[in-house]
Amino acid sequence: MISLAEIKKSFLVSLWFMFLTFPIMVIRVNTIYKQVEWRWENMLLVGIGSFFFSFIWRYLLRRKEMGHKKELAEKAGVRLTLWQRLTEDRRIYLLVLAVVIAFIAAYPFVFSMYQTNIMISALIYIMLGLGINIVVGLAGLLDLGYVAFYAVGAYSYALLNYHFGLSFWLALPIGAATGAFFGILLGYPVLRLRGDYLAIVTLGFGEIIRLILENWNAFSFGPSGIANIPRPGFFGIKMSLEQSSIFIYFLLIALVIFTIFVVNRLKDSRIGRAWIAMREDEVACQAMGIDRTKTKLTAFALGATWAGMAGVMFAAKTTFINPASFTIWESINVLCIVVLGGMGSILGVIFGALALILLPEYLRAFSEYRMLLFGFILVTMMVFRPGGIISATRRTYKFKSLDES
Repeated sequence: MISLAEIKKSFLVSLWFMFLTFPIMVIRVNTIYKQVEWRWENMLLVGIGSFFFSFIWRYLLRRKEMGHKKELAEKAGVRLTLWQRLTEDRRIYLLVLAVVIAFIAAYPFVFSMYQTNIMISALIYIMLGLGINIVVGLAGLLDLGYVAFYAVGAYSYALLNYHFGLSFWLALPIGAATGAFFGILLGYPVLRLRGDYLAIVTLGFGEIIRLILENWNAFSFGPSGIANIPRPGFFGIKMSLEQSSIFIYFLLIALVIFTIFVVNRLKDSRIGRAWIAMREDEVACQAMGIDRTKTKLTAFALGATWAGMAGVMFAAKTTFINPASFTIWESINVLCIVVLGGMGSILGVIFGALALILLPEYLRAFSEYRMLLFGFILVTMMVFRPGGIISATRRTYKFKSLDES
């Protein structure tokens, strides 16, 4: 039974949302005819929609609270996630894997070139997300200047090709190595910093790199950027624009698979466990004899390596770069991928990147309201899935007693 107090709450919520969305939903300026259009029917729709949705929202919050209490009440064993339950059966796992491989292989031939280019962008962000997941998700180092390494990789390829004619295949490892070098360059001065202070310093580093690229015209060509960057070739075979895009798509698939393999191995390695220990408690980590300097610098260097490679791929895809492509918002987007997907979770980062890049594109049908819907979806996810789409699960070990064996 719905009480009067709940109706009052829903009414206040609807008034608040009507006030909040008034400039977006009601006012439209027609710049051609220099007129202001008032769409009052939209305000009515927002009011009615938010009134009824507030009931659903409170019901879901109650369900979430009840589920949390039930989870705390469970005593026996470790509770498995949905993904763990699905992958326990090898037949289901192999079937899902076969479907995913078939979908990936057929994607550029089934969908349009526009859709393929969107997926290429999503794959680049998956690489960036997996890279920053090392720094933020595993090592617990809040890096807001990650876009600087992305820019370093892109400009490494563009400048080396412009001045020395280096090909994409030579520039790719150079871009990765340059990103790692700048990662160490950033990591060394901030060894003693953590939390908000680390975030502020890394944010400043990202802005310094962008301002250097924007103002040092003799070196980086300033705001004009660098154009005519060649796309990756294959043994000198001439490819059309469509064929080149398909080749970049499969090249990125290979790089993403390589990234997943390396990050997964790092996660379970000695250095990966040191990162996780440092994330949980840095003081206790150092007291246990773990070299904090080496651990932090390794995290920064390896995270920046993948950003450098992603930057080279970005330059090859767009064939034009300028400092405007590497603003602070890129760092925030990549950080959102990790938070949305699940910090420390490889599969979560992949789903987070796909959601964050593909959703705004597929919501274009809603025109001016698409970012409003996108924001609403993100807020809903953070409320009901604070651990991310697929939260990271710790590896558990079960030891049998001598009697059981």
